[in-house]
Amino acid sequence: MKQITSSQNPFIKSLVILQEKAKARKQSGTFLIEGMREIELAIKGNYELETVLFCPELLDKSNHLTFLQSYNPIEISKEVYQKLAYRDTTEGIIAVAKSKSLELSDLILPENPLILVMEAIEKPGNIGAMLRTCDAASVDAVIIANPKTDLYNPNIVRSSVGCLFTNQIATGTSEEVIKFLNKKNITIFGATLQNSHFYHTQDYTIPTALVVGTEATGLTQVWRENTIQNIIIPMQGEIDSMNVSVASAILLFEAKRQRGF
Repeated sequence: MKQITSSQNPFIKSLVILQEKAKARKQSGTFLIEGMREIELAIKGNYELETVLFCPELLDKSNHLTFLQSYNPIEISKEVYQKLAYRDTTEGIIAVAKSKSLELSDLILPENPLILVMEAIEKPGNIGAMLRTCDAASVDAVIIANPKTDLYNPNIVRSSVGCLFTNQIATGTSEEVIKFLNKKNITIFGATLQNSHFYHTQDYTIPTALVVGTEATGLTQVWRENTIQNIIIPMQGEIDSMNVSVASAILLFEAKRQRGF
């Protein structure tokens, strides 16, 4: 079994760059996954692992011996692990995985899909939280329109608790996504203040895409002009909006309630 004990090792240095730089992840087509649960979800989601690294001081090798033997892992020191680790508390295992195609044409949808569309959401923590909600609601696909953040950002991997790997995800420009949804005869509901009806008055039992935008500016005009109906969550306090991940959860679970789940 190969061992690496120095954080100055060229391979380790390349992994640090992979962790820190979106450009490096894009060029290599790889990214890091930290934690056994996240790695197992990635495998279940058909992600291919290139390399597995583990720190015997932090990982209970006996509990994961079969898994480790399957991937011919690299043993690393605690110093090296802490150089690579994104989280403060962790299990002592990291994998290098190949990223997936995020083309709209790769999505496999049922006859009556429920889709969440995120337009230009920037904060990785919000994206991760929304992916967790989408997993909990078992949505059929997540589409990110005009993405502003690398999907394999380590904070998205962390904050999604591995739900990055349990959802069908695609990206595209807003125009491409609208064309795709229209071609599939999927009804578009936009969460926005302008010309809106209360969200719970609409019918989401039909093929549905719920579209949310940034908290600062909301949905752009191209979306507002291409929805069948704009929807709003009634607010009773002083503010006129809420965190986008919270709003998404409210909308998705109303759709699920109407669908009998």
